Amino acid sequence: MPRPSRPATLPRLRYLPPADPPYDDERGSGATPASPPPTQGALALAYDPPPGARTPVGAVTGSLPDERRLRSLGQAMAEILAGRRPPSSVADRLTDRAYTELVRAGKMIHTRRPPMVGSPHVNQPRDGAVEVCVLVHCGERSHVLAIRLERHGVQWLCTDFETA
Repeated sequence: MPRPSRPATLPRLRYLPPADPPYDDERGSGATPASPPPTQGALALAYDPPPGARTPVGAVTGSLPDERRLRSLGQAMAEILAGRRPPSSVADRLTDRAYTELVRAGKMIHTRRPPMVGSPHVNQPRDGAVEVCVLVHCGERSHVLAIRLERHGVQWLCTDFETA
């Protein structure tokens, strides 16, 4: 006698929490967060409107890049140094010399899994310059990535980077 067929069991879907903790403005605080300052590009670090233009409420002209954008740049640089992203994806955020160094550096972070950067540590050695340090988690071994940004006109550009 043939056996009666059973319906196929469907896989169970499970909720996975996001890899990154929520930013302060994403938490349910009940208050409406201030709108972020205006930006240019996917990895924009800061945008100051041209002279004479109205500055949006909450945006500070000449302000430092915000932590979220610095972390995004650190993440992109870590992915490039791990060979998981093309250097051209951040070409508009680096000076010509820094971009040449990034291309020449090639794969410096060896890992089997995608790198994840931690919160950036920011230092301002002088007006118009910012130094950022991020811890790059790569599984068995972590690396550190240091990035120097300098103001060029209305945007912040990476002028130098180093990893260990």
